[in-house]
Amino acid sequence: MRIATWNVNGIRARGEQVHAWIKAETPEVICLQEIKASPAQVPAPLRELEDYWGYWHGTRGYSGVALLVRKDLSTEFPTFVHPEFDFEDRIVAARVKDVAIASVYLPNGGKDFPAKLQFMADLAEFANGFHSHDDALVICGDLNIARAEIDVHPKERRACIGQLPQEREWFEDLLQKGLVDLGRHHDPENESLFTWWAPWRQMRDRNIGWRLDYILASEALAAKSTACTVQREVGTSDHGPVTATFAL
Repeated sequence: MRIATWNVNGIRARGEQVHAWIKAETPEVICLQEIKASPAQVPAPLRELEDYWGYWHGTRGYSGVALLVRKDLSTEFPTFVHPEFDFEDRIVAARVKDVAIASVYLPNGGKDFPAKLQFMADLAEFANGFHSHDDALVICGDLNIARAEIDVHPKERRACIGQLPQEREWFEDLLQKGLVDLGRHHDPENESLFTWWAPWRQMRDRNIGWRLDYILASEALAAKSTACTVQREVGTSDHGPVTATFAL
């Protein structure tokens, strides 16, 4: 099974790219962030994908997430839910084959850092609810935090939101409670593993970026993962898709 996540930075602007990527890659589960569109505004070829159940959770022009599940993985339309702490259309979750999967877009925090901290606390509590019952959980998405120094190109390292000690402490605490960062699990020493590049000065071409997009899996499920890759060359979003493969 393959689970993919991608901050598309506008589904209307990149609908053709996303559609072509889905057709080429065919992941069993797809988590999208920053769709910046209401369900009615999502391009028809994506709303009407034959092979996927889709749930589009967004409003015009800002934020928004989506979760798509292949029909050969779930024969019936999954139950999609939003935790009570959801605001600005930032999280949607569903249970697929006894695994809870959440597509998450954490606030950047630049305009309202306290709101980011509150969302972080609520997301940790959400994850704790699964850990307490030993349920399988996968959190996918743009968490807007570079987990450690290695996750930021040396030219981009500085004391700023997204790299603050309290953000990184929260991230490590989240992992210590039973989640595995699959990107680092499979590529622990790679100093060039980034998922976001500022859209200027050819930062993407030069691979001067940050790692902001993650697939976090509960420990038992992570043990069955075989790969977690980033596709820097795909699309014109400022983020690249991340895909994890599981031997299930």
